[in-house]
Amino acid sequence: MSVSHSPPAPAAPRIAVLPSAVADQIAAGEVVERPASVVKELVENALDAGARSIDIEVEDGGRQRIRVSDDGTGMEREDAVLALSRHATSKIRAAADLVGVASFGFRGEALPAICSVSQLEIETAPADGAGTRVRAAGGAVDDTRDAARWRGTTVTVARLFYNAPARYKFMRGARSEWRAILEVVTSVALTRRDVRLSLAHDGKPALTLPAASSLRARLAALWGGAYAERFLAVDDVRGPTRVSGLVERPADVGTAVRRIYVSVNGRAVRDFGIVRAAEAAYRSTIPAGVRPTLFLDVEVAGDAVDVNVHPAKAEVRFRDRWALERVVEEAVRRALGTLDAGAAIGRPPLPFPDAPRYEAPAVDVEALRAEPHPREGLFAPSGAGGPESPAPGLAAPPPVDAAGLEPVPFLWQVNRTYLLFEAEGGVVLIDQHSAHERILYEKFMGALTRGEAPAQRLLFPLTLHLGPAEAEAFDENREMFEQLGFEIEGFGGHTLIVRSVPMPHPRFDAERCLRETLDAMTGDRFAAVAKRHERLAATVACKAAIKAGDQLSPAEMRALFADLRRTTLPAHDVHGRSTVVQLSWDELERRFGRK
Repeated sequence: MSVSHSPPAPAAPRIAVLPSAVADQIAAGEVVERPASVVKELVENALDAGARSIDIEVEDGGRQRIRVSDDGTGMEREDAVLALSRHATSKIRAAADLVGVASFGFRGEALPAICSVSQLEIETAPADGAGTRVRAAGGAVDDTRDAARWRGTTVTVARLFYNAPARYKFMRGARSEWRAILEVVTSVALTRRDVRLSLAHDGKPALTLPAASSLRARLAALWGGAYAERFLAVDDVRGPTRVSGLVERPADVGTAVRRIYVSVNGRAVRDFGIVRAAEAAYRSTIPAGVRPTLFLDVEVAGDAVDVNVHPAKAEVRFRDRWALERVVEEAVRRALGTLDAGAAIGRPPLPFPDAPRYEAPAVDVEALRAEPHPREGLFAPSGAGGPESPAPGLAAPPPVDAAGLEPVPFLWQVNRTYLLFEAEGGVVLIDQHSAHERILYEKFMGALTRGEAPAQRLLFPLTLHLGPAEAEAFDENREMFEQLGFEIEGFGGHTLIVRSVPMPHPRFDAERCLRETLDAMTGDRFAAVAKRHERLAATVACKAAIKAGDQLSPAEMRALFADLRRTTLPAHDVHGRSTVVQLSWDELERRFGRK
């Protein structure tokens, strides 16, 4: 008896081509994350169509209905239907067109993805043609007919994710989704200030923004004129790169809600590198732990940036990111250097205020000549000379220095803390400690980046007995201390012998400065090696600067003023405190009841 064996049944194939409906929903997942994603895509489509006015209406945080109307270039019936097909586009014909693409997207690119997970309606009309209404659901067109409307397009998206329950349950509450939509529209409004925008939620107007002439005007429309005046203008061009926008004044950082908006070639993006570079410009001007508000527009050559690295085009890739970030940092730093305080002390290119209205008291030149000469060192201002002999530690500047700055005005010392002088716009006060701290910081940074600084050798060396933590901090930073002008030797255990020190002013207490600096360097506060030289320069500058209560001679005051005027960022010390405060004549007259 023979037994027959049937061949085994073939195994089910492991690889299968997905149905179109499933593939469309997967594609939609890359572009349509939430209602705010739909708003972004539809608004950007409107902008690409040349819209000058866009109206946005949402219901239930966009979960039930989103409607975007524009006055841009409408579509013929054939194009309106084709726009709902995958890979349909009006902007791209070949792969080469993806390089340097200037549009946000391509009319129809996002529509199929949105349509696959919603009920969608398009009403559109070209300038010289008949209107069309197309209705679709779940990616399939249900109805096409004529419609009466002016030139432009209206897209209505209803019941988002109605056919994708797994996606629907991941949507947040109406309030949270509404906030995300508001953020998207705000970002577009800041980037495209030439377009009128309106936004309504559940029938109530939320934003009505006419076209604005400038970023500052747009900020005023969004958050009020007082808020818009908090910022400094940035506008800097380096080669093919331009960085413009508004950045927060250091004195205001941390006093209000922080906002960050960055655009690249007119496209709002998330780019932590650009933000990090802009924040780096604030180093030594704001306290640690606080971060500024930034509104920055970056323009680069089209072939220097790739916008096709993120499904929603929210991120970009730069050909030379390091160079770009350096340009951003320098642009913001230059803007911070043009603060009103810089104008008040006559920093170029702004003119120095007019001469005082009142006759200044006569200066006893013979008495000044009798003052001893300063020790030469790192901190003696360049160009010393003129009719006055310099006071100890600070050299008096000439009538006009080599940089072409105007003469130093007559200065009064008030409460042994502030220097006061009269300017064209009012009365100006300079905090002598903060000002000297800024001067020393920039000169210490120069010493750390360009080489060792001159030092004053001590007749009697100092002996410092340190704790273990302070001794370790010194060992880790010995080379930088030497670059600053300190000559220090180990003497066994935790004992140091100090033989030479910098001499920033005649009241400089080298021992106290070293002890306080080393104490501040213990723990993890100096753990960031990349910024250690900046932290050290700031700490030593703070400890070495003249103090409130120090009596300054006329020559010292003049030298302090001249040195501050030569700094890059004169308006703030290394802790973010103001160095210069100006009281306008209007304010003084109001206080005295003259206005």
